[in-house]
Amino acid sequence: MTPEDHADAAAALLQAEHSGNQIGLLSLQYPDITMDDAYQVQNAIYRAKLEQGRKVIGWKIGLTSKAMQSALNIDIPDSGILFDDMLFRSGDTVAPGRFIQPRIEAEIAFVMKKAIGGSDVSQADVIDATDYVVPSIEILDTRILRADPDTGQSRIIFDTISDNAANAGIVLGNEQHPIDAFDLRWVGALAYCNDELEETGLGAGVLDNPVESVVWLARRMAQYGQSIEPGQIILSGSFIRPIECPPGSQIRTDFGPFGSVKINFG
Repeated sequence: MTPEDHADAAAALLQAEHSGNQIGLLSLQYPDITMDDAYQVQNAIYRAKLEQGRKVIGWKIGLTSKAMQSALNIDIPDSGILFDDMLFRSGDTVAPGRFIQPRIEAEIAFVMKKAIGGSDVSQADVIDATDYVVPSIEILDTRILRADPDTGQSRIIFDTISDNAANAGIVLGNEQHPIDAFDLRWVGALAYCNDELEETGLGAGVLDNPVESVVWLARRMAQYGQSIEPGQIILSGSFIRPIECPPGSQIRTDFGPFGSVKINFG
């Protein structure tokens, strides 16, 4: 893809977000697309949103479980950018039409107190730089069709990365914990939709330790001359499968003693 292609793809995705009308698979339109191309499209979206007055509040990490990586035939996670208009409070109701095809995932979020970056970041560095951890919900959406209606081809990792790693929102719980208050590998969640249990999982599903997920992000960002900044929120990755959220969905995630998070879809 050329720089012009990156800009065109980003503009199409931004228009899809605004209009609610999904675009076709970039992997079909640009059959030679690479992972670097996909992140260049994501970066073009990032620049456009900054020009619109948006502020970066953090980062998300996706595809951290073996099951999701196998489904997309990759062996590494991906990442996306959190903007200030994506932040919801537990118990909020999402306005009708805000998202196209929303889904949710349960995650452990890290809130940072120190900058962290570099190719040699360790788990100890992440622990030292973390202010607190909190239960959270990630709201996913797709501005790209999940499958091409003519060929049946499903979107691939390059489509997802271009689409800001399918991120659309973040909901933080009210409970804030020191990072050493819990063994994050054993922090689990029960995820309910309309009071029906849909999914369960444990933090260990995220690269065996959610802390390792933040290590991966810091090292990846270092390749692009970036770093995680103080005050930023890091969504460490889901340990449940995505749950569909059609209008009227009432979502509750019960993390036991770690806390709970709720979000409703109008």
